[in-house]
Amino acid sequence: MSAHGNNNEPFTDSSSDFTEYWIDLFLGIKGNEYFCDIDDDYIRDRFNLTGLNQEVAKLPTLVDIITDMVDIELQPEEHRDSLEHNARVLYGLVHARYILTQRGLNKMFEKYKNGDFGYCPRVNCQLHPLLPVGLEDLPRSTSVKLYCAKCEDLYNPKSGRHAIIDGAYFGTSFPAMFFQNFTHAMPVHSKETYVPKVFGFKVHEHSNLDRWRSLQRRKLETRLTGYGIDIHNTSGGFVEEAAPEARAETT
Repeated sequence: MSAHGNNNEPFTDSSSDFTEYWIDLFLGIKGNEYFCDIDDDYIRDRFNLTGLNQEVAKLPTLVDIITDMVDIELQPEEHRDSLEHNARVLYGLVHARYILTQRGLNKMFEKYKNGDFGYCPRVNCQLHPLLPVGLEDLPRSTSVKLYCAKCEDLYNPKSGRHAIIDGAYFGTSFPAMFFQNFTHAMPVHSKETYVPKVFGFKVHEHSNLDRWRSLQRRKLETRLTGYGIDIHNTSGGFVEEAAPEARAETT
């Protein structure tokens, strides 16, 4: 196992030549593939832990366990399970803050490129990579969801191990910060929609709905063009600030 970047003396297993770091072990657990490696310095910075003592008990001890300053196996046996659980909760809560930093965003971008979060199940999105997102910033509220910037919709993770991850470990702001930082990764919206047909002919009700959608799209495109907004190759995800006249009309 690769060394985790700190200057502390690592703990070793006498039956193995490999170094066992807490973060490496945590990231190696099946179901934790969405998480990235947090720098020890970030975890040990008290500023980054502000308010988290209200979510977990024995915060200083948990920090020492995560950063390998303390071996959890040396803790009283009756407390180990609780400490391990709280250490994982703390890592998740710190993770939500870390992935909004430049280093955290860069690490998540590599995971995004590798498809570590999966791909959009919508056919017309053509396997566009997903991003994890929380619907709430408070822990124990909702599980993590997956966001597709191409269709701008949310999906449940396929794996049950991923589906039980707390959404607060990624937070509500992550996708927006991600695409503001990596604007080149913003996909072009797909205008394709599925239209049911019988022997090649559109079903009447669905045909009317499709015509209505097309009419509304044309009206919107005409309005945006009138405001001087380029509607070609429109990127999805997060809309740039509209012209003053457009803002005035919508308010």
